[in-house]
Amino acid sequence: MNKIKLLALLFSFISLTAYSTPADSTIVRKKYFTKSFSGSITLDGIPQEEAWNAVEWGGDFTQVEPHGGKAPSQRTDFKILYDEKFLYIAYRCHDQAPDSIVKRMGRRDEFPGDWIEINIDSYHDLRTAFSFTVSVSGVRGDEFVSNNGNNWDRNWNPIWFAKTHVDDQGWTGEVKIPFSQLRYGNEPEKVWGFQITRRLFRQQERSCWQYIPQNAGVWVSGFGQLHGIKNIPVHRQVELAPYVTVQADRYKREEGNPFATGSDNRISAGLDGKFAVTNDLILDFTVNPDFGQVEADPSQVRIDGFQNFFEERRPFFIESRNIFDYQLTGSEAGGDYDSDLLFYSRRIGSSPHKSPDAGSGGYARSPQNASILGAAKFSGKTKKGLSIGILESITQREMATIDQGGQRRDELVEPLTNYFVARVQQDYKEGNTILGGIITGVNREQGLQSLLHRNAFSGGLDFVHFWKNRTWYLRGNAIFSHVQGTREAILLTQTRFEHLFQRPGAPEVSLDSSRTSLTGAGGTFRFGKTGGKSGRLGQVFKFETGLTLRSPGLELNDIGFMLTSNEINHFTWAGFHFQKPVSIFRNARLNYNHWSRWDYNGQFLYQAFNFNSHATFKNFWQAGTGLTWNPYDVSNNALRGASSIRRPAGMGHNLYVTSDTRKKLFVSLNMSNFWGFENSVKGNNLGLSLIGQPLNALRITLSGDYSYNWRRQDQFVSNITGYHTARTIVGEVQQNTLRFTGRLTFNITPDLTLQYYGQPFITRPVYSNFAYVADPLARRYDDRFRSLTPGEVTLSNGRYEVDENADGTMDYSFSRPDFNFVQFRSNLIVRWEYKAGSELFLVWAQGNTADAADELNTRLAGSLWENAFAEQSRNSFLIKWTYRFLK
Repeated sequence: MNKIKLLALLFSFISLTAYSTPADSTIVRKKYFTKSFSGSITLDGIPQEEAWNAVEWGGDFTQVEPHGGKAPSQRTDFKILYDEKFLYIAYRCHDQAPDSIVKRMGRRDEFPGDWIEINIDSYHDLRTAFSFTVSVSGVRGDEFVSNNGNNWDRNWNPIWFAKTHVDDQGWTGEVKIPFSQLRYGNEPEKVWGFQITRRLFRQQERSCWQYIPQNAGVWVSGFGQLHGIKNIPVHRQVELAPYVTVQADRYKREEGNPFATGSDNRISAGLDGKFAVTNDLILDFTVNPDFGQVEADPSQVRIDGFQNFFEERRPFFIESRNIFDYQLTGSEAGGDYDSDLLFYSRRIGSSPHKSPDAGSGGYARSPQNASILGAAKFSGKTKKGLSIGILESITQREMATIDQGGQRRDELVEPLTNYFVARVQQDYKEGNTILGGIITGVNREQGLQSLLHRNAFSGGLDFVHFWKNRTWYLRGNAIFSHVQGTREAILLTQTRFEHLFQRPGAPEVSLDSSRTSLTGAGGTFRFGKTGGKSGRLGQVFKFETGLTLRSPGLELNDIGFMLTSNEINHFTWAGFHFQKPVSIFRNARLNYNHWSRWDYNGQFLYQAFNFNSHATFKNFWQAGTGLTWNPYDVSNNALRGASSIRRPAGMGHNLYVTSDTRKKLFVSLNMSNFWGFENSVKGNNLGLSLIGQPLNALRITLSGDYSYNWRRQDQFVSNITGYHTARTIVGEVQQNTLRFTGRLTFNITPDLTLQYYGQPFITRPVYSNFAYVADPLARRYDDRFRSLTPGEVTLSNGRYEVDENADGTMDYSFSRPDFNFVQFRSNLIVRWEYKAGSELFLVWAQGNTADAADELNTRLAGSLWENAFAEQSRNSFLIKWTYRFLK
């Protein structure tokens, strides 16, 4: 093991010292000079109006991919004009084979076929930009770019206009962007960062007006400049969007249940709005929001004790969320611990924390989610480089109604709660140094005091510093948390899966039932290189190494997301990226990773080494593979606080292949496997996706995933405390999971789409060969457990009864852990943007969580198809109408 550690440290040292070369020569900035005009432009995609003659064509694009620095295969030109309210951009995409232009359609922000992308750094902070993309088919895409191009937020949805036209010389387009949708200072003459990119789909070629080499490691800071915008008035964005929703639910009537009559109906109304407090700071608000048009979450079930993480899909919370993004570490860190967040917006309006107790023979009606009464965001960035984000939301007090023999009562399941987040960042030295901070707070009214924290606070300070043309960086953050509540609530926090203060052999923690608060801290420090001088074959060396800490008392889950605490993680990633075609490759990547982990007692927990490679071939197929060696693994969580346990060492492998994505039908295959040493663990996963576009307006995706996971004896089952000595029961588990996903998008027009999503899902863990933990940290796998013989274990009425001493009397029992979970979720949505920013949604949502827990002996696929589409499905029909008033 010492040799392994020395090798890891040696590679870390090499990573820090190798290839410390400067980036390619300093980018020579282009400039484009625009002019104002007083005439009129008809937005039809054909720039033929007299007004366009006031400015010259810009052009002279340079290829970025695949042959960086070379001339593009097709020429591109553009012009820019403005008036008091709008910025106008016209472009001509010359094409020697106009019949070969790919005119595919898709949803907004899917960027299908050939397109033009316009990036505008109107703050001119060299870090952020507004992106507007138009496909030749007229589909629009828009993104907010932050962190110098490392973050592209597709959920920003401004109001703007675009038209395109195809002719015998190629295709043209006209774009009209209201100044109210941009953010800029009040200086009389503007200098904005500007970039325009063209994709030629059939050759997967990208070319840019301002050439930025792929190995530069930057994006926004490398833009060219737009000059000539003078004396435009300050446009205070004011938008109001009232909505009305009508919903009807139909489901199977339940005899005797007064709340399950077979139908529910409701009508609701609300208001969304935007108000520009200044030209660069904006207030967004929503009153009684409704998110019925949002796609359903995918089904997820875990048996390892960790929380499920679901992506945010609600429009109010995903727009401008980059401002509030505060990860404890980055994705380069690998493993499960890279998803921890100080702010996880899915906590707002989540399922109630308490399940109602209906009692024997009673029935309960409980809300599925806490209703959001209102929410507001104040965000933006000043000309001096100060970014501000403030969010506040209030969720309603939720009551369940319980009926027992006609007598009804209400029971609190979620208290009235206020959520607050504030985030600031200040740029220095043109964004080469950034300092920031965040503070969050959750405050609940009295109620459920033995279950929930009364108050929860967290915060942090962060920094990043770039040098050598922003190709090298040092970044870090330090965070804290503090929760307050009753003794019962804080005791529950201490003993939860994320903390487990009751675990023996953990002197770094102590369980204190008298506590009424808990405080923790954490942080991440990272050092890396994102670009630099390329080698003879176009290779660029990149790396990152760092350390992440989470103290035992750190608690983020009131408003954030945290999988576990009491960990110190070291990570290193390094790779060669071949960004120019060589041999059979269009581009390729070779990467190395290693991870190490300790707890705050200094106990070594985990080590893994990984090598992975990825390539795009000249025939446009893609493939990748990776190998992971995990020589050591100890879990402090797996036994739910009974003790630490040594997990099996092993090897893992993954592979994927994707055919030519330019084709109307392409296939993607992925597989992964893990083998534990000592015949202890086996995991297999196989996924297949078919993506077809038989028509430019129709895209169909069908995918299937199957996974098999087997653990010979160390899967947790139950902790027994009533016996004369504590027992932790474990067992063999075989878990089979099958998932099918179907998606369909049909574009009637670029602004009228039909979208379908459906996913049947089944997972079935079956347990056997039970044992209790004897020596959890023993070197030999079999020495860690003492098996219970068939004569010692009897299944009776859904419980296993254990007679260890064979005296004919049950010593203890535990519930049968097997289950068969079947679920089907689907949405059919018609979306029509009948006016800029105004939409009509027609939605049919179907959901079914089948009562099939005991179907353990049927075939997996048979149980899925018999139950996923059973008659107990709940069907929801919804109409949502919004109208946006603009000033």
